[in-house]
Order: sequence, then C-alpha cells, then structure tokens
Amino acid sequence: MTYPRLSFIGAGNMARSLIGGLIADGYPSEQIRVSDPSPDQLTTLAKHCSVQSGTDNIAAARDADALILAVKPQVLHDVVVQLSEVVAQNKTLVISIAAGIRESDIDRWLGGKAAAIVRAMPNTPALIQCGATALYANAQVTQEQRDFAESVLRAVGLTLWLNDEALMDTITAVSGSGPAYFLLVMEILQSVGTELGLDPGSARLLTLQTAFGAAKMALESPDDPATLRGRVTSPGGTTEQAIRVLEEGGLHALISEAVRAARDRSEELANQLGRS
Repeated sequence: MTYPRLSFIGAGNMARSLIGGLIADGYPSEQIRVSDPSPDQLTTLAKHCSVQSGTDNIAAARDADALILAVKPQVLHDVVVQLSEVVAQNKTLVISIAAGIRESDIDRWLGGKAAAIVRAMPNTPALIQCGATALYANAQVTQEQRDFAESVLRAVGLTLWLNDEALMDTITAVSGSGPAYFLLVMEILQSVGTELGLDPGSARLLTLQTAFGAAKMALESPDDPATLRGRVTSPGGTTEQAIRVLEEGGLHALISEAVRAARDRSEELANQLGRS
C-alpha cells in the first residue's frame, strides 16, 4: 500500500493527537513531516513519536501530497500566504483544522488558484481518540482526496461530511463547544452530591461513571435519547420528580439559547478572521 506524504504545519496538541492516531493505525512515520516555529513543541512531539520535524514550513510542505494546517486561527493567514506558491506548484491537498476559518478565505489567501481544500472541525475529545469531526470539501477535492482526508480525521474519532459549509457554525456550537456543556452538568452534579453528604471522591466517581454509562447507552442503542430517558423515568419516582423540576425551570429553552449564541458567535468570529 502506498501512503501519501503528509505534512503537518503546527505541532500542538491536536496535531500530536492526529499523528499518534495515524501511527497507531499503521501509517508509516517516515511519511509524516511536521513543522513548528517552537522548539519546545517539537521537543514535546519527539517524546510522543518519531517523525521528521523542523521549523521551516516551506521545507515541510515542499514534497507533501497533503498538508494539515494545525495552527491557531489568528496566524493561519500568514501561514497560508507563505505556503501558497508551494501548494499551487504541487497541487497539494490542504486540510485545515483551524477553527472558524472558511474555505473561501483559505482559497483567497492561497491566491484563488482553485486549490483542493478540506475544512475540518474536530472537537477536544479528539485528543483522546474519541472525537467527532465534521468535514467540508470544496469542488476541487477529488474522491480519492476526500477518502484520504476522512481517514486522517478518523484516526481520532468519528467523521461526518457536510454538503453546506454554513453548517460548520452549527457544528461548532453543538460538538465543538458541546463537551463544555456536558462537563458543566457533570461539575454541577458532582458539587451537589458533595453538598448532600457524599465525600468529594465518591461524588466525582459516581458522576463520571454515570455520564460515561449514559453516553454508552445512547451510542449502543438504536433508540433516541428521549426513548432511553423514558425507560429510566418511572412514573411517580425520583427521576420523574427531578426531570419535572428541570423542565419547569426552562432547561430546554436555556440550552437552545446557549447553542444558538455559540453558533452566532462562531459566525462573527469567522467574519472577523476572514477579513485578515
């Protein structure tokens, strides 16, 4: 099997997670190259895996079949402009995991030369190979390139293709920010358990295992969450009483408002970053 030459621009946490997942899946480390301006990041990378690395972005990209742009959104413009000639010459597939930067802006920064671009939105559980990643490909991306981009992101969790890039803002609000919503509920549940007499260690353990169990039930069942919730909500029981308090307190409306606010902010940030 022939593996494409893959270069990462940026050696932060997400890049290291992707590289680790790829190598664990059998991707040859000699086909991976990494560039980062920080020697500390490269030192950390070397502790986790043995790949070619350096501080020169152009050198890293020169013979790559695909580039993973894994830098902060605020510096993506300068990085993309720097690499534009190399990408145009080699017709390199560009995969961006920089949050909030639209495909059209990346294409414009590359010189508007019809580059093959995949925009990906992984979430933080990707750091432990349990992520959810949405992908969007422009018209220049071939089926072979789509398959390759999907295989890269699948190394850290499940993937989902979008036909409409505008939905990326909703993805950001639901799965990108989503882990924080669940962690907040876990934080509250653990705190209340302690207030009601549990020792902190027990409250934490019970909260984490309960959250894990609920997610695993939902993942492994063909039924939707509402149906599963109904099965554990006995009429007149403790769960029904708790759910009633949550519903009367407007939990559904509050979460809906929160997710919409996150989506709107995602749109605002994309507009701001795209004006670079």
